[in-house]
Amino acid sequence: MSDITPEITRQITPEIVAEHGLTAEEYERVLRIMGREPKMTELGIFSVMWSEHCSYKSSKFWLKKLPTEAPWVICGPGENAGVIDIGDGKACIFKMESHNHPSFIEPYQGAATGVGGILRDVFTMGARPVANMNALRFGAPEHPKTRHLVGGVVAGIGGYGNCMGIPTVGGEVNFDPSYNGNILVNAMTVGIADQDKIFYSAAAGIGNPVVYVGSKTGRDGIHGATMASAEFDDDSEEKRPTVQVGDPFTEKLLLEACLELMATDAIIAIQDMGAAGLTSSSVEMSDKGGVGIEFDLDQVPVREEAMTPYEIMLSESQERMLMVLKPGREDMARAIFEKWELDFAIIGRVTDTNRLVLKAGGEVVCDIPVPPLVAEAPEYERPWVPTPPSPVLAAEDALAGMDISPTDALAKLVASPDLCSRRWVWEQYDHMVMADTVRRPGGDAAIVRVHGTDRALAITTDCTPRYCVADPVQGGRQAVAEAWRNLTASGAKPLAITDNMNFGNPERPEIMGQFAGCIEGMTDACLALDFPVVSGNVSLYNETNGGGILPTPAIGGVGLIEDVTRDITATGFAAKGDAIVLIGETAGHLGRSMLLRVCSDRHGDAGAPPPVDLAAERRNGDFVRGLIGSGQVSACHDVSDGGILVAVAEMALAGGIGAALTLPVSGPEADLPALAWLFGEDQSRYLVTSPDPDALLAAAKSAGVPAIVIGTTGSAQLTVGEGNSISLSDLRNAHENWLPDYMAVV
Repeated sequence: MSDITPEITRQITPEIVAEHGLTAEEYERVLRIMGREPKMTELGIFSVMWSEHCSYKSSKFWLKKLPTEAPWVICGPGENAGVIDIGDGKACIFKMESHNHPSFIEPYQGAATGVGGILRDVFTMGARPVANMNALRFGAPEHPKTRHLVGGVVAGIGGYGNCMGIPTVGGEVNFDPSYNGNILVNAMTVGIADQDKIFYSAAAGIGNPVVYVGSKTGRDGIHGATMASAEFDDDSEEKRPTVQVGDPFTEKLLLEACLELMATDAIIAIQDMGAAGLTSSSVEMSDKGGVGIEFDLDQVPVREEAMTPYEIMLSESQERMLMVLKPGREDMARAIFEKWELDFAIIGRVTDTNRLVLKAGGEVVCDIPVPPLVAEAPEYERPWVPTPPSPVLAAEDALAGMDISPTDALAKLVASPDLCSRRWVWEQYDHMVMADTVRRPGGDAAIVRVHGTDRALAITTDCTPRYCVADPVQGGRQAVAEAWRNLTASGAKPLAITDNMNFGNPERPEIMGQFAGCIEGMTDACLALDFPVVSGNVSLYNETNGGGILPTPAIGGVGLIEDVTRDITATGFAAKGDAIVLIGETAGHLGRSMLLRVCSDRHGDAGAPPPVDLAAERRNGDFVRGLIGSGQVSACHDVSDGGILVAVAEMALAGGIGAALTLPVSGPEADLPALAWLFGEDQSRYLVTSPDPDALLAAAKSAGVPAIVIGTTGSAQLTVGEGNSISLSDLRNAHENWLPDYMAVV
């Protein structure tokens, strides 16, 4: 190892403390724990472990309120990923995580390493990853950086996932000016493992060897966790050295080597090196096991000269794992990793000291008690204020001055950045691997077969930030309910969610109020829908120069389809002459709607969002799932952004079959303005098609579920009432062209 003396003896000043993201009070806590002034390496370790990214110090108080248990939950939050029972001795392991700040600074590598990191979280637990999802949010299309960021992020996700051979089967892409200076890149991975072969991270066995495997350590990503825990300013791009660089080909080797070793009895504990690298992996393994760890840093494989202990411990170089092995298994493990052309090094041992001790050059460069490093990490109940309620916007007021036909409005909506086809994005991803992708991107939820069986997983991501900013409680409810609805519409029983809580600066009471409100709403929905949170990530300080993003609690949902040959239905119209049946009540709610955002000068920021009746969500969804399972419907799609007419258009385009819609002629819905009925974004609604609507309506009446026939499938047109029609070809051109045309501009 290089000369470490300057690092050990460097004077800790208030400026250095601040540069490490610690407050004066937090540093006083460090001094109390240590009983002395820390060395630079020790200060760096406290800095990253107490960063927002690693400690959740601003969010932990609220996260504890989320429901995390259900009979099918095997492992909830706290491990690398969540684990649920999917039957037949199999488990689904999944998680969503953010790579927002790195992706804004360097979009290709930021997005690529985000995918690599979430893949490692999943296969660390013994699962073979089977599918990726993502939730991407960019600034206004006209912003000078947006096109560059879209291109880089999509290429990075596709490049890494494609090289790994893990299909990307769906996701979201949204645009809004609030993300101009801080894009969101949320990546989700789903894997499958045998329930009796799940691996955890708690170190155990005094004297057992601690092993480093994977790639060598470099200087990339140092203080990445700290960087991700602070807001941006005009100099944010200067933080490029904090962005990691990934190699998917090495990750593929690491995946196969780890799974091969996991098939033996050699591993006691395993942890990937993600945020904060060797620091967080060693501290978490030690803390969970109630043991200490001692490292000889001279044994760590490095790819750069003269790396200091500080740099080695804080590096976020990719494609690395830390393991505790059973004694005597070292040679076997070494042979496996060397066969896969990966580094393997015994760098330390488990101790009974409950301390993290680091040696380099024959000297102790770090000696920190582990329990207080974790247990005494700051936890703040930050001041917060509730978001002021927005007034409910009556349909007549919302439509005042709007002179547009339903079909013209539809054409504008499907050609808008918000609702246009994402084909340009997902065609850059491998989404068909091993022939197990049953439903490819573009529907309510992706469907991936459990290999070799007729069971399948349904996977979705969802969030409506424009609702969350207007009413965080309703927005939180809606995000969970929408994910639940997407899974239900695919025929799946929703089982659990992972979340990615993307917000601005939590030190601002109004931002903390958004966070608290979203958590409250999510909690309500998770409880009402038996849809617990089993994993997740928090990303705060998403703002630039004091301008925060829209509150974005992204939800990743997973559901189970018992028999993929029987229990699913089409997303698009499947046959001509079928009745189109609307499930759920329509009040014509236009507050925060896409119609206002795209077709009026209010830009979607007027009024309150639609209320979420969770009892209705449960009742209507369970009924629809029953219809699908009994084969009573030929197609199903939930109603969300853009309301009924956009949902009908999406079904028509997906199936290549047009439809004729009839406006209501009786009841309260007949009194609504046509545009409100067609484009209102009331919740708890589905569109289903059936050749036998009478039987379906009778079943709905018996179940107490609102249902009406609103049209019939057929023709090459989409017709609304009398004299309003648009051809499917014109609709498809409008829908498909915006994004490729936008990205083609040089």
